Amino acid sequence: MELPWLGEHCSERSCKQLDFLPLKCDACGEVFCKDHIRYDDHECSSAYKKNVQVPVCPLCNTPIPVQKGEIPDIVVGAHIDKDCKYNPAQQKQKIFTHKCLKPGCKRKEMMKVLCEQCGGNFCIKHRHPLDHDCRGSSQPISKA
Repeated sequence: MELPWLGEHCSERSCKQLDFLPLKCDACGEVFCKDHIRYDDHECSSAYKKNVQVPVCPLCNTPIPVQKGEIPDIVVGAHIDKDCKYNPAQQKQKIFTHKCLKPGCKRKEMMKVLCEQCGGNFCIKHRHPLDHDCRGSSQPISKA
């Protein structure tokens, strides 16, 4: 080594490489080489201070505000314990609720499919007046 006073050694225990262009971690303040500067690469214990992502509750899917310096896991846990509006019964809500009025048909649709002539609710298969023997209008229905 000709110039041992230049540069600094990487703070990662397994590396300790002498780096002439060392990088300082903006979270913990330690010096690292280019291979260990990322938070995950040197397992930075202060990375949560620089993390600007907003955590989302895994139960109710609402964003949880986290103040600077707080650990997101603890804040989300406190939300789940106190403020969470999660309702397991909502997960089981039926989507297909609109039953077909054609006699003998048991199909259900997600949205109402109303007949223009009689105003009844039918499935996609029986939506046309000729398919459900519509008697709602006195006008003749053509077979097109």
